[in-house]
Amino acid sequence: MRRTMLALVALALVAPGCGYNQIQALDETVKAAWSEVTNQYQRRADLIPNLVNTVKGAADFEKETLEAVISARAQATSIKVTPELLEDPAAFDRFMQAQGQVSSALSRLFAVAENYPTLKASDAFRDLQAQIEGTENRITVARGRYIDTVREYNTLVRSFPTLITAKVIGAGVKPTFEAREGVGEVPPEVKF
Repeated sequence: MRRTMLALVALALVAPGCGYNQIQALDETVKAAWSEVTNQYQRRADLIPNLVNTVKGAADFEKETLEAVISARAQATSIKVTPELLEDPAAFDRFMQAQGQVSSALSRLFAVAENYPTLKASDAFRDLQAQIEGTENRITVARGRYIDTVREYNTLVRSFPTLITAKVIGAGVKPTFEAREGVGEVPPEVKF
């Protein structure tokens, strides 16, 4: 019985329709899509210190809001991003929670900035705000591409007959983005 099972597995791996090459190609596509997501998150993290320094120029700006942005960025950049992150659902979730906190803190910062006309009128602030908003759009696009690629990969590794090959080579389902609890639940309050 065991010999028969091994023969079937070996046959599945050498058969033209085993899916091995397709699994490998899609795995690389998922990794490339993830790299683009992290590249955009890094772009945002790199812009934040400039934004913080610009906002600090408004001497009476709310310290708590500024500290929330600094803290969220520090937490997000402290998580080591490697391709293995995609294989660890808990690490992936921690990374996504941290990125969600950065998004939330930036939203609060821009909402509070509405109360500071001189800050809003600053060319540097407006330029940085536009760059961060553009980066948020790039993040959304990159995440969408990643989600599509992961969907295609996960469908492949869960479909017959390629699921046999996937199990033999240890190709498991990849994590995707989901709405996170507690992130952005309370919209920032804008006062005029």
